[in-house]
Parts: sequence; C-alpha cells; structure tokens
Amino acid sequence: MSPKSNKIFAPITEVEVEERSTKRDSKVGGAIKDVLGGDLISAGTFKFFRYLLYLALLAFIYIANNYYAENNIREINKLRKDLKELRYEYINVKTRLMHIEKQSQIAKKLEKSGIKKNNEPVKILEVK
Repeated sequence: MSPKSNKIFAPITEVEVEERSTKRDSKVGGAIKDVLGGDLISAGTFKFFRYLLYLALLAFIYIANNYYAENNIREINKLRKDLKELRYEYINVKTRLMHIEKQSQIAKKLEKSGIKKNNEPVKILEVK
C-alpha cells in the first residue's frame, strides 16, 4: 500500500469560474434553443424513440390500472349497500314469519275456516 500524499492544488481564479458558468449557460441555452427551434425533435428523438414509447406505455398502463381500481371500489360499495338492504329485508321477513307461526295466530286463521281448537286432553292408545 502506498502512503497517502497530500497534494496542493492551485486556487481557482475568477476567470476560470466565469468560463465554467458561461459554458454551462451556453449548454442550457443551447438546449432551450434546440427544443424551441425544433432541432431536438428532428435530430434527437429517434435515438430515444423506444424509451419514449416505453414510458408512454407505462403511463397508459398506470392510468388504466387507476380507472380499473376505482371501478372496482365503486362496485364493492354498491354490493355492500345491496347486501345491507338484503340483510334488513331478511330480518323483516323472519320476524313476520315468526309472528305468523305463533299458535294463537294459526288458531285464529283456522277458526275462520271452521276448525276449532281441541280443549280435551289427548288420549293415548296402547296397542298390545
């Protein structure tokens, strides 16, 4: 292993700093000029066409997935509402059926047709 050496660099002068900033500005300005002038579309687009197409496909899939998820959420909420209504209807029908099945209610309905309640105790017949 070689020992680390301390190197002293010359300080950057103001002229070098200005040259670097103007080079960056010219790159940014040149890029903006290319975009606004249309040069970027004519020259650089075909190089990145596959990549742009891939990004467009991903964006399309993302949007379609979002619509699909929202549609599923709407359907789930609708089914929950329907289930709640059916549960209330089931409870209502069940209570009406319990009321109709009472012995007193059955006796009232049978009296209208002429059948009366037996007041005598049940006789048991034994077969020998």
